[in-house]
Amino acid sequence: MDNRPVGMFDSGMGGLSVLKTAIALLPSEDYIYFGDDANAPYGTKTPEQIIDLALGCSRFLADEGVKAIVVACNTATSAAINDIRSRFKLPVISMEPAVKPALENSKGNRILMMATPATCALSRYQKLLNRVDVNHKVENVPCPGLVELIEAGRTGKDVDERLLELLCKYDGMQIDGIVLGCTHYPFIRSNIERYAREHFLGEPRLFDGNAGTVRQLIRVLKAGGLLSEKEKGSVRLLTSGNRASIIPAFERMLAQYEPVL
Repeated sequence: MDNRPVGMFDSGMGGLSVLKTAIALLPSEDYIYFGDDANAPYGTKTPEQIIDLALGCSRFLADEGVKAIVVACNTATSAAINDIRSRFKLPVISMEPAVKPALENSKGNRILMMATPATCALSRYQKLLNRVDVNHKVENVPCPGLVELIEAGRTGKDVDERLLELLCKYDGMQIDGIVLGCTHYPFIRSNIERYAREHFLGEPRLFDGNAGTVRQLIRVLKAGGLLSEKEKGSVRLLTSGNRASIIPAFERMLAQYEPVL
Protein backbone atom coordinates (compact mmCIF):
# COMPACT_ATOMS: atom_id res chain seq x y z
CA MET A 1 0.00 0.00 0.00
CA ASP A 2 1.16 3.54 -0.75
CA ASN A 3 -0.62 6.66 0.47
CA ARG A 4 1.36 9.13 -1.62
CA PRO A 5 -0.84 11.18 -4.01
CA VAL A 6 -1.48 10.58 -7.68
CA GLY A 7 -0.42 13.56 -9.82
CA MET A 8 -2.42 14.74 -12.81
CA PHE A 9 -1.86 17.64 -15.20
CA ASP A 10 -3.42 19.38 -18.19
CA SER A 11 -2.94 22.68 -19.98
CA GLY A 12 -5.85 24.05 -17.95
CA MET A 13 -9.18 22.81 -16.64
CA GLY A 14 -9.79 20.06 -19.22
CA GLY A 15 -8.13 17.38 -17.15
CA LEU A 16 -10.67 18.00 -14.39
CA SER A 17 -12.97 15.72 -16.41
CA VAL A 18 -10.38 12.96 -15.95
CA LEU A 19 -9.94 13.85 -12.28
CA LYS A 20 -13.68 13.62 -11.59
CA THR A 21 -13.73 10.23 -13.31
CA ALA A 22 -10.80 9.12 -11.16
CA ILE A 23 -12.56 10.26 -7.99
CA ALA A 24 -15.62 8.21 -9.02
CA LEU A 25 -13.69 5.04 -9.92
CA LEU A 26 -10.81 5.30 -7.45
CA PRO A 27 -12.08 7.33 -4.47
CA SER A 28 -9.47 6.09 -1.98
CA GLU A 29 -6.59 8.00 -3.56
CA ASP A 30 -5.27 11.48 -2.83
CA TYR A 31 -4.88 13.58 -5.99
CA ILE A 32 -2.80 16.61 -6.90
CA TYR A 33 -4.14 18.32 -10.01
CA PHE A 34 -2.01 20.89 -11.82
CA GLY A 35 -3.48 23.10 -14.54
CA ASP A 36 -0.86 24.91 -16.60
CA ASP A 37 -3.19 27.84 -17.25
CA ALA A 38 -0.36 30.33 -17.66
CA ASN A 39 0.60 28.50 -20.86
CA ALA A 40 -2.81 27.36 -22.15
CA PRO A 41 -3.80 26.30 -24.71
CA TYR A 42 -1.31 23.61 -25.75
CA GLY A 43 -3.18 22.60 -28.91
CA THR A 44 -1.90 25.42 -31.10
CA LYS A 45 1.73 25.23 -29.95
CA THR A 46 4.66 23.52 -31.69
CA PRO A 47 5.64 19.97 -30.64
CA GLU A 48 8.83 21.34 -29.11
CA GLN A 49 6.91 23.85 -27.00
CA ILE A 50 4.44 21.19 -25.84
CA ILE A 51 7.25 18.81 -24.86
CA ASP A 52 8.97 21.52 -22.83
CA LEU A 53 5.76 22.48 -21.02
CA ALA A 54 4.73 18.87 -20.35
CA LEU A 55 8.15 18.09 -18.90
CA GLY A 56 7.84 21.13 -16.66
CA CYS A 57 4.45 20.00 -15.38
CA SER A 58 5.75 16.48 -14.77
CA ARG A 59 8.77 17.82 -12.91
CA PHE A 60 6.52 19.97 -10.73
CA LEU A 61 4.37 16.96 -9.78
CA ALA A 62 7.39 14.73 -9.19
CA ASP A 63 8.79 17.37 -6.82
CA GLU A 64 5.46 17.27 -4.97
CA GLY A 65 6.11 13.61 -4.19
CA VAL A 66 3.49 11.90 -6.34
CA LYS A 67 3.61 8.12 -6.86
CA ALA A 68 2.29 8.25 -10.45
CA ILE A 69 1.56 10.89 -13.09
CA VAL A 70 -1.55 10.95 -15.27
CA VAL A 71 -1.07 13.06 -18.39
CA ALA A 72 -4.69 14.24 -18.51
CA CYS A 73 -4.23 15.94 -21.88
CA ASN A 74 -4.40 14.31 -25.29
CA THR A 75 -2.15 16.95 -26.84
CA ALA A 76 0.58 16.56 -24.20
CA THR A 77 0.37 12.78 -24.51
CA SER A 78 0.69 12.89 -28.29
CA ALA A 79 3.70 15.18 -28.20
CA ALA A 80 5.56 14.32 -25.02
CA ILE A 81 4.68 10.95 -23.46
CA ASN A 82 7.92 9.24 -24.52
CA ASP A 83 10.00 12.16 -23.21
CA ILE A 84 8.15 12.14 -19.88
CA ARG A 85 8.57 8.39 -19.41
CA SER A 86 12.27 8.57 -20.21
CA ARG A 87 12.91 11.35 -17.68
CA PHE A 88 10.86 10.23 -14.66
CA LYS A 89 11.25 6.93 -12.84
CA LEU A 90 7.63 6.54 -11.78
CA PRO A 91 4.50 5.25 -13.54
CA VAL A 92 3.19 7.63 -16.21
CA ILE A 93 -0.35 7.07 -17.50
CA SER A 94 -1.16 8.41 -20.96
CA MET A 95 -4.35 9.31 -22.82
CA GLU A 96 -5.34 8.73 -26.40
CA PRO A 97 -8.49 9.63 -28.37
CA ALA A 98 -11.10 6.87 -28.03
CA VAL A 99 -11.05 6.04 -31.74
CA LYS A 100 -10.83 2.28 -31.25
CA PRO A 101 -14.00 1.89 -29.12
CA ALA A 102 -15.85 4.28 -31.45
CA LEU A 103 -14.96 2.11 -34.44
CA GLU A 104 -15.81 -1.09 -32.55
CA ASN A 105 -19.29 0.28 -31.86
CA SER A 106 -19.80 1.61 -35.40
CA LYS A 107 -22.28 0.26 -37.94
CA GLY A 108 -19.88 1.13 -40.73
CA ASN A 109 -20.65 4.83 -41.08
CA ARG A 110 -18.41 7.82 -40.38
CA ILE A 111 -16.76 8.64 -37.06
CA LEU A 112 -15.85 12.25 -36.27
CA MET A 113 -12.73 12.74 -34.13
CA MET A 114 -12.74 16.21 -32.58
CA ALA A 115 -9.43 17.34 -31.10
CA THR A 116 -6.94 20.19 -30.98
CA PRO A 117 -5.00 20.90 -34.17
CA ALA A 118 -1.82 19.55 -32.54
CA THR A 119 -3.38 16.22 -31.55
CA CYS A 120 -4.74 15.69 -35.05
CA ALA A 121 -1.35 16.39 -36.64
CA LEU A 122 1.08 14.65 -34.28
CA SER A 123 2.61 11.32 -35.28
CA ARG A 124 1.47 9.37 -32.20
CA TYR A 125 -2.18 9.92 -33.10
CA GLN A 126 -1.54 9.25 -36.79
CA LYS A 127 0.05 5.91 -35.87
CA LEU A 128 -2.98 5.03 -33.76
CA LEU A 129 -5.27 5.91 -36.65
CA ASN A 130 -3.27 3.83 -39.13
CA ARG A 131 -3.45 0.88 -36.75
CA VAL A 132 -7.18 0.89 -35.96
CA ASP A 133 -8.91 2.70 -38.86
CA VAL A 134 -8.20 0.19 -41.62
CA ASN A 135 -11.36 1.13 -43.53
CA HIS A 136 -10.71 4.89 -43.29
CA LYS A 137 -13.97 5.75 -41.54
CA VAL A 138 -12.57 8.43 -39.20
CA GLU A 139 -12.85 12.10 -40.12
CA ASN A 140 -10.38 14.22 -38.14
CA VAL A 141 -11.87 17.54 -37.06
CA PRO A 142 -9.28 20.03 -35.75
CA CYS A 143 -11.08 22.40 -33.38
CA PRO A 144 -9.11 25.60 -32.81
CA GLY A 145 -10.83 27.98 -30.42
CA LEU A 146 -12.94 25.49 -28.45
CA VAL A 147 -10.51 25.12 -25.55
CA GLU A 148 -10.27 28.88 -25.16
CA LEU A 149 -14.08 29.22 -24.97
CA ILE A 150 -14.36 26.44 -22.39
CA GLU A 151 -11.54 27.91 -20.28
CA ALA A 152 -13.33 31.27 -20.36
CA GLY A 153 -16.61 29.69 -19.23
CA ARG A 154 -18.34 30.63 -22.50
CA THR A 155 -20.03 27.24 -22.94
CA GLY A 156 -23.41 28.40 -24.23
CA LYS A 157 -24.15 30.29 -27.44
CA ASP A 158 -20.48 30.96 -28.22
CA VAL A 159 -19.68 27.23 -28.23
CA ASP A 160 -22.78 26.47 -30.32
CA GLU A 161 -21.69 29.01 -32.92
CA ARG A 162 -18.16 27.62 -32.98
CA LEU A 163 -19.46 24.07 -33.41
CA LEU A 164 -21.48 25.24 -36.41
CA GLU A 165 -18.32 26.68 -37.97
CA LEU A 166 -16.33 23.50 -37.28
CA LEU A 167 -18.91 20.84 -38.13
CA CYS A 168 -21.19 22.36 -40.78
CA LYS A 169 -19.44 20.57 -43.67
CA TYR A 170 -20.62 17.25 -42.18
CA ASP A 171 -24.28 18.31 -41.96
CA GLY A 172 -26.63 15.60 -43.20
CA MET A 173 -23.96 12.89 -42.96
CA GLN A 174 -24.66 9.49 -41.39
CA ILE A 175 -22.49 9.55 -38.27
CA ASP A 176 -22.07 6.59 -35.92
CA GLY A 177 -19.84 8.19 -33.32
CA ILE A 178 -18.10 11.36 -32.19
CA VAL A 179 -14.79 11.06 -30.37
CA LEU A 180 -14.05 13.79 -27.84
CA GLY A 181 -10.30 13.83 -28.38
CA CYS A 182 -9.57 16.61 -25.89
CA THR A 183 -10.24 16.41 -22.16
CA HIS A 184 -11.92 19.83 -22.30
CA TYR A 185 -14.67 18.61 -24.63
CA PRO A 186 -16.64 16.49 -22.12
CA PHE A 187 -17.58 19.81 -20.51
CA ILE A 188 -19.52 20.69 -23.68
CA ARG A 189 -20.96 17.20 -24.22
CA SER A 190 -24.53 18.56 -24.18
CA ASN A 191 -23.70 21.15 -26.88
CA ILE A 192 -22.20 18.47 -29.11
CA GLU A 193 -25.07 16.04 -28.51
CA ARG A 194 -27.58 18.76 -29.42
CA TYR A 195 -25.68 19.65 -32.58
CA ALA A 196 -25.58 15.97 -33.58
CA ARG A 197 -29.34 15.56 -33.09
CA GLU A 198 -30.09 18.61 -35.20
CA HIS A 199 -27.55 18.18 -38.02
CA PHE A 200 -26.52 14.52 -38.46
CA LEU A 201 -28.32 11.41 -39.59
CA GLY A 202 -28.36 8.41 -37.30
CA GLU A 203 -27.81 8.46 -33.54
CA PRO A 204 -24.10 9.11 -33.04
CA ARG A 205 -22.70 8.08 -29.68
CA LEU A 206 -20.06 10.22 -27.96
CA PHE A 207 -16.80 8.64 -26.78
CA ASP A 208 -14.05 9.99 -24.55
CA GLY A 209 -10.96 8.28 -23.14
CA ASN A 210 -11.39 9.32 -19.50
CA ALA A 211 -12.73 6.10 -17.99
CA GLY A 212 -10.27 4.00 -19.98
CA THR A 213 -7.39 6.12 -18.72
CA VAL A 214 -8.50 5.80 -15.10
CA ARG A 215 -8.94 2.03 -15.43
CA GLN A 216 -5.37 1.85 -16.73
CA LEU A 217 -4.27 3.90 -13.71
CA ILE A 218 -5.99 1.37 -11.44
CA ARG A 219 -4.26 -1.54 -13.18
CA VAL A 220 -0.85 0.13 -12.88
CA LEU A 221 -1.29 0.99 -9.19
CA LYS A 222 -2.48 -2.53 -8.39
CA ALA A 223 0.41 -4.13 -10.28
CA GLY A 224 2.94 -1.95 -8.46
CA GLY A 225 1.43 -2.37 -5.00
CA LEU A 226 0.74 1.37 -4.98
CA LEU A 227 -2.95 1.54 -4.07
CA SER A 228 -3.87 3.71 -1.09
CA GLU A 229 -5.16 2.11 2.10
CA LYS A 230 -7.41 5.10 2.81
CA GLU A 231 -11.18 4.85 2.72
CA LYS A 232 -11.57 8.26 1.07
CA GLY A 233 -8.88 10.43 -0.48
CA SER A 234 -8.46 14.17 -0.92
CA VAL A 235 -7.97 16.56 -3.85
CA ARG A 236 -5.46 19.41 -4.08
CA LEU A 237 -5.94 21.83 -6.98
CA LEU A 238 -3.00 23.87 -8.28
CA THR A 239 -2.41 26.19 -11.23
CA SER A 240 0.42 28.07 -12.89
CA GLY A 241 -2.03 30.90 -13.57
CA ASN A 242 -3.90 33.34 -11.35
CA ARG A 243 -4.81 31.21 -8.34
CA ALA A 244 -7.38 33.68 -6.98
CA SER A 245 -9.59 33.36 -10.07
CA ILE A 246 -8.68 29.94 -11.47
CA ILE A 247 -8.93 27.69 -8.41
CA PRO A 248 -12.56 28.73 -7.68
CA ALA A 249 -13.34 28.02 -11.35
CA PHE A 250 -11.69 24.59 -11.00
CA GLU A 251 -13.79 23.89 -7.91
CA ARG A 252 -17.02 24.86 -9.70
CA MET A 253 -16.23 22.71 -12.75
CA LEU A 254 -15.29 19.75 -10.58
CA ALA A 255 -18.51 20.03 -8.58
CA GLN A 256 -20.76 20.39 -11.63
CA TYR A 257 -19.26 17.77 -13.95
CA GLU A 258 -20.82 14.29 -14.03
CA PRO A 259 -18.52 11.76 -15.70
CA VAL A 260 -19.71 9.07 -18.08
CA LEU A 261 -18.37 5.81 -16.65
